Amino acid sequence: MSLIKVVGIDLAKLVFSIHGVDQHGKCKLRKTVKRNKLLAEIAKLPKCIIAMEACSGAHYWAREFKKLGHDVRIIASKFVIPYRQNEKNDANDAEAICEAATRPKTRFVSIKSEEQQAVLCLHRIRQGAIKDRTARINRLRGLLAEFGIIMPKGRYPAQKAIVGILEDAENNLPFLARELLNDLWQSIKALNEEVLKYDRKLYALANKMKDAKRLMSIPGIGEITATAVVATVNDAKHFDSSRSFAAWIGLVPR
Repeated sequence: MSLIKVVGIDLAKLVFSIHGVDQHGKCKLRKTVKRNKLLAEIAKLPKCIIAMEACSGAHYWAREFKKLGHDVRIIASKFVIPYRQNEKNDANDAEAICEAATRPKTRFVSIKSEEQQAVLCLHRIRQGAIKDRTARINRLRGLLAEFGIIMPKGRYPAQKAIVGILEDAENNLPFLARELLNDLWQSIKALNEEVLKYDRKLYALANKMKDAKRLMSIPGIGEITATAVVATVNDAKHFDSSRSFAAWIGLVPR
């Protein structure tokens, strides 16, 4: 009996689909496993290639499977789609992942450490707070426009003007609206403090991270960019050239 050489796993919240093939590509394993039994199931397998699609939880499972001695690969979804047969479902996705893992042109996502993911948590929470703040400023601007009051363009001029607008008793702003808009303004100020707190955490992290310090020696790269790059890229050698890296992050020539 041929040993299983490649396993594709379709990740989910509770139930996972597994597809395994031997060295000839013949299916030797096809089943579904509950979350609490997945590690035990993988531990039974001989050392092999285990592939998963890049998604929430992929890096966690990759680290756990590596501890069991397997060669773990995370694949971007765009490399999996061409190998899916028939309709989309968990079993077919697992089979497609298994197939994509053996193709020479498939590119794999580097597995992030827990420390990298923690830094990315900080970046994403900070970005969410910035997005919320922008949305609330725009909401405040739109609501004031309903009363014929126009706020200046730009975040800083708008925030500078709002205090005077709310305190101006001659602008005919109804008491209820003034009260509600003040609540909105207070929430914007709270978000300012939240973003500042995250900025300070990033600055402190940047000064502790050796690779981030090296990146900051490049003109134009500060603490936020440096920590984001270090947390996102495990090894720059995954890119053939600096041009490939620039294209990956969207910085391409016009």
